[in-house]
Amino acid sequence: MPTLAKINPFTALSSLFYPAVCAVCSGAIERPDYLCENCRARAPRINAPFCAKCSEPFFGAITQTFSCANCEHRILHFDSAVAAYRSRGLVRKLVHEFKYGHHRHLRHPLAAWLGETMSDPRLRGRRFDMIVPVPLHPARERERGFNQASLLAELLARQIAVPMRAVLERIRYTKTQTAYDRAERMENLRDAFHLRKNMNVRELHLLVIDDVLTTGSTLSECARVLKEAGALSVHAATAARA
Repeated sequence: MPTLAKINPFTALSSLFYPAVCAVCSGAIERPDYLCENCRARAPRINAPFCAKCSEPFFGAITQTFSCANCEHRILHFDSAVAAYRSRGLVRKLVHEFKYGHHRHLRHPLAAWLGETMSDPRLRGRRFDMIVPVPLHPARERERGFNQASLLAELLARQIAVPMRAVLERIRYTKTQTAYDRAERMENLRDAFHLRKNMNVRELHLLVIDDVLTTGSTLSECARVLKEAGALSVHAATAARA
């Protein structure tokens, strides 16, 4: 006679009062998923061809490696910045609700998208010594209540078994980047980041994490500070690409 699997009474009771539902459409899902299959399929994936440096998609018939207009005639200090999804539609909605709507549980589907970047050829098989979240200024973090990059980096660190360390600090309060063009973003971030006291990244291979990549200016400035402090390589990964 087959033996019935034991059911955790707390889990059963939790499911009764708090049934698992999709974070977007509230449809039924299997725990511990946060999105149903239909909503997951609506997330716009970044597919080749795309810029080898910053993952900007290109809608055309390009088969060779190329750099986009965003990266040409610029010095970007990261080795590559990888994103698996576009910040459009459902993805943009989830990022905004997580970041500005204080829906912290949405870090889980975003971190799952972030984890997909690790299968990209630019990151796959690389050995990283440390995961580094992009820091917020302390005043901004108090306003928001959390650093979205740190929450995502913590989950990714568990996925790939690489330690996360907040080795960077934001020493200058900057206005939000959303209203600036590329050149203004770079100027706005000049000398905004600093290596924390007693932190050492010399001869390490680092992976910098943020929620969204737009022009790459923030990631580039973080990479510049880390490389000047002796890091051997600095790649970046984000949950989405604007």
